[in-house]
Amino acid sequence: MGGKDTMLLVLDAGNTHTVIGVFDGDKLKNHWRIATDLRKTEDEFAMLIKNLLADEALSFADIKAVIISSVVPPLIWILKKMFREYCQAEPLLVNSKIKLNIKIKTDYPEEVGADRIVNAAAVHTLYGSPAIIIDFGTATTFCALDREGNYIGGAIAPGLELSSNALFEKTSKLPKVELKKCEYAICRNTVQAVQSGVYFGHLGLTRELIERFKQELKGHPKVIATGGYAELMSKDASLFDRVDLLLTLKGLKIIHDLNT
Repeated sequence: MGGKDTMLLVLDAGNTHTVIGVFDGDKLKNHWRIATDLRKTEDEFAMLIKNLLADEALSFADIKAVIISSVVPPLIWILKKMFREYCQAEPLLVNSKIKLNIKIKTDYPEEVGADRIVNAAAVHTLYGSPAIIIDFGTATTFCALDREGNYIGGAIAPGLELSSNALFEKTSKLPKVELKKCEYAICRNTVQAVQSGVYFGHLGLTRELIERFKQELKGHPKVIATGGYAELMSKDASLFDRVDLLLTLKGLKIIHDLNT
């Protein structure tokens, strides 16, 4: 059953973008992507979110619960303060110590990013284990779930935009370029040459890590991709079993339900 008495706001704060969603019961009513801005105060965040909610004829009074995942520590205090003041709700903060549907079996579970925990929880519930989860964001993260649903670790690489920006910022003549699928590896101008190097380089990195993860996981792990550049990376090869751009929001809902 839905209704405004069941409204859950989910928020995932990443290094570049923050994604916000509102669930009415089990249905995702809408979601929005905004720039992550450490300069904003709690009141500025509140006004921004208030306007987004208004698009769905909602207000802060309709939000009955909030869950936050964040890889940006300075934002956590600001967001919690904002939701306490404007929603009269104590946000649930995702970390390795709350109730999860997976077990984190790494050397230091507290170091595992909240976004990686959320994605793993979503994949285990929605697609099963074993699994390889790839999140194409500011960083490209690779996470592994074994057949028992244990989060056993992963790999972290610079993301596509981070790699492209590093070339632009650290060289004198290379331009900032649009990230896009390339038709050819051998390019006849500088812009396309950068695009080729970043795109095919990341494609090769992704393919290599998938193959190594499969060898170490054994069995037949599903490969699930998410994040801002997941669709771009899925255009060239059938590396993924599924691209789920809403994976993190779904994971936040799953974890919230486990803890209430």
